[in-house]
Amino acid sequence: MTTTLAITGKSGSGKTTVTKAFMNIFKEMFPEKSILLFDNDLTSELGHSFGHDIRNTIYGIRSGKHEYKTGIPENMSKQEFVEWALEDIVVSLDDNVDIIVSWLVPSKDCRCPITGQINDAVKKFINRYDIVIFDCEFDLKYLNQLVDIEIDTTLIVANPTEESAHLAKRIEEFSAKYAAGGQLGVVINKAENTEMYKISEILKKYDLDVLGVIPYDKDIEIVTRNSAKIQDSIKQFYFRLNLPQGENGK
Repeated sequence: MTTTLAITGKSGSGKTTVTKAFMNIFKEMFPEKSILLFDNDLTSELGHSFGHDIRNTIYGIRSGKHEYKTGIPENMSKQEFVEWALEDIVVSLDDNVDIIVSWLVPSKDCRCPITGQINDAVKKFINRYDIVIFDCEFDLKYLNQLVDIEIDTTLIVANPTEESAHLAKRIEEFSAKYAAGGQLGVVINKAENTEMYKISEILKKYDLDVLGVIPYDKDIEIVTRNSAKIQDSIKQFYFRLNLPQGENGK
């Protein structure tokens, strides 16, 4: 059964860094598990952090602009074609980790047949993996417009400021119906020890459910978005999350 984790938040909050930290933690805890990184953010920054400029996207399949690596097989149904096309755009990062990019997503009100075909194909594709991490665009609504899938845990990445807390509350409200049945909470990122009292007061004001706090890492590798300090801090609150806990991923 696939475990799904969604990382949401405003641009600049540290979503990509947190996404990569969770990927590394999953690789360490469950080295045999297959992992899919699903870049649903319009900046497509996640691929760049691995040194990949990924131009082939799910939007390219929808719009007919994708240039395929191989010839298109004959006598396919449209549904089979979409499923085959997804295989064509996925990028392998290592033996157990792949990445796929969605980019532009249409409104859920679109009744074009391709909308449903992509939804069904993406769900089938996701269910092939043991763990899927979604790097989301602001909230869960944008992801839901692409694929209607249950999310086990949704983390809203917020910085220790009044403005960020206000936005986190809005994201929480916007995402609640899409996270129904799953865990939804806030992770405070880039926190300084001297700010903890201020952070506590802000969280109290906005009634946010905080699942963890990540300290500011001034030595973070900006290009790759890797940080051992951030990974270690996530491990401190990982037990609170609705994610695999044991050696067998249970």
